[in-house]
Amino acid sequence: MPPSGVGDAIELQQYQNSPSRHPTSRIAEDDDLPQDIATAGPSGPLREESEPLLRTDVSSNSTGVHLTSPLRRRRTSSYRRIYSARNGIMEKVKSSKVAQFVDKLAVDSEPGLTHTQLMLANFDLKPVEPARRQWRSWNFVGFWIADSFNINTWMISSSMITASGLSWWQSWICVWIGYSVSACFICLTGRIGATYHIGFPVVGRASFGIWGSLWPVFNRAAMACIWYGVQSWIGGNCVNIMIRSIWMSWNDVPNSMPASSGTNTRDFASFFIFWLCSLPAIWFPVHKIRHLFTVKAYVVPVAGLGFFIWAIVKAHGIGPIVKQPGTAHGSMLAWGMINGIMSSIANFATLIVNDPDFARFARKPSDALWSQLFTIPIGFAVTSFIGIIVSSSSTVLYDHQPIWNPLDLLSTFLDHEPTSGARVAIFFIAFAFALAQLGTNIAANSVSAGTDMTALMPRYINIRRGGYVCAAVGLAMCPWNLLSTSNQFTTYLNAYSVFLSSIAGVIISDYYFVRKGYLQIRDLYSAQKTAPYYYWWGFNWRGYTAYICGILINVVGFAGAVGTPVPIGATYVYNLNFFGGFIVASGTYYLLSRFFPIPATSDHWMEVGDEITEVSLVYGAHDSSDSGFDDESTAGGAGHFKSAKDYEAADEGLRDRKAMQTAL
Repeated sequence: MPPSGVGDAIELQQYQNSPSRHPTSRIAEDDDLPQDIATAGPSGPLREESEPLLRTDVSSNSTGVHLTSPLRRRRTSSYRRIYSARNGIMEKVKSSKVAQFVDKLAVDSEPGLTHTQLMLANFDLKPVEPARRQWRSWNFVGFWIADSFNINTWMISSSMITASGLSWWQSWICVWIGYSVSACFICLTGRIGATYHIGFPVVGRASFGIWGSLWPVFNRAAMACIWYGVQSWIGGNCVNIMIRSIWMSWNDVPNSMPASSGTNTRDFASFFIFWLCSLPAIWFPVHKIRHLFTVKAYVVPVAGLGFFIWAIVKAHGIGPIVKQPGTAHGSMLAWGMINGIMSSIANFATLIVNDPDFARFARKPSDALWSQLFTIPIGFAVTSFIGIIVSSSSTVLYDHQPIWNPLDLLSTFLDHEPTSGARVAIFFIAFAFALAQLGTNIAANSVSAGTDMTALMPRYINIRRGGYVCAAVGLAMCPWNLLSTSNQFTTYLNAYSVFLSSIAGVIISDYYFVRKGYLQIRDLYSAQKTAPYYYWWGFNWRGYTAYICGILINVVGFAGAVGTPVPIGATYVYNLNFFGGFIVASGTYYLLSRFFPIPATSDHWMEVGDEITEVSLVYGAHDSSDSGFDDESTAGGAGHFKSAKDYEAADEGLRDRKAMQTAL
């Protein structure tokens, strides 16, 4: 028992310094136990449930020295043993082979981030530092010239002419209008990335919430994986023609695959070759992949122009399509042109949402503005025009309906004129189309999916790993089955702009009309409950309400598009699907934000992206306002450390076993 009454000062000092008699004094000296926890007051498991908690757990002798009561010592000693036991267990777990393997899988991230922050940030999600901002205006020009030359754009006028009854020049006007509107949307979303140097998953956190943004991100990642497989299958068709132009007997390769597989040995081998050759392109970081688009911008347009001239020369003219008038008149003509415009926008919907993933690598916002605003409509309109003329020439060459698919036309060339010169030209053109498909797949699908997956599992996935996951899913999904047996699935892919338009509407309304360009970048990586983008448990209900409203307006018409009888009015609304979803979602979000204001907004236009250089996301790295960790714990060098708030709670003394276990 400690001395009581008037005791000798020396005896008292010896007693207080004795580890066996005064455990709290010794605990405070241990290196492995913080002072705050050493002096904490929770009771340990050795306390009986019926044992009362004494509020007077210190006593005072006549010298005025406060002495720890026996109950206090027992409780603190028990707490120390539990803490040591927990540390021992944690060390064993960390030293296990499984833990070491999982540790090796972790991607690079800034040291000192809390475990919650490691679910929000890694190197690929952080704002791009100046050293990686290497995209200039001409890089964006080359990117869009390269992207504009693809098979979908080549054929985009076919349905307008054959199904809607438009003339060639009416369909071409639709292409100009549709892609001009798309360019405006691209510049709106791209400016956010180019100003603050953040990608779509981080941009979405301001609008949908820290955790609420994960659904739009997952939504887009899943569709990007599906589209990757579909585009790879089309690229495989290009490889098939390349091989045929070298070995004409390739068509006669024996089929060793069962009929239930949905494909044959020749087509699957071509697809797999394209898929395999695409893998090295995924390896390169986004700020360096621009070189692929630069090469594509030189090679592909030259091949397209050569195809254009060759078809005209072979047909001795441009064919009858450019001379035939349109068959649609009145309201049918109006709705036909509206459908053509919306088809052009739908062909671009993924890239509208995706643009911040590339624009964040721009040196300055202006590099991603004018270069995209003009290159997009010009590049895509020229490609569409070439497709119209070449298809028109095919009508003269083979005396039947025009062949809109350029790969089918090249295959027909091989069947009718297998000369060595023609085979060389066909190989080069097919190679250009394969390169075009590769670039489109990287830009619209691989980088998109990789960036999105990085946001879904930032501790273990970066853009490169996400890109390879996307490629694996694209292979495993057997895209030939989707394209050959399910027209409704193809309709769904084409109608996916309905969902993306709502996402774009919320993001654009939030940035331009509600926040007026103001974002607090570090808070986009914070899960503190007091952070402005945490909203309600990490979800912004305003964003989700607007998102759902933008989808609902098109749901009935979408059902009609896949074969369900619906009222004609719903069909007309659905014909305006992208505009309808965008306007409803953006308008709803703006009104909700006016009636239910959100934090971190500006009363006037204020973009502060110029201040972003090297951003540290560690709490407290910039100012004292981040000193509270809000129940988060920090992952760092030597192990796991409790947060400052937990230390404070331990200092005050926890009053029951449950509270002590929570602190642990």
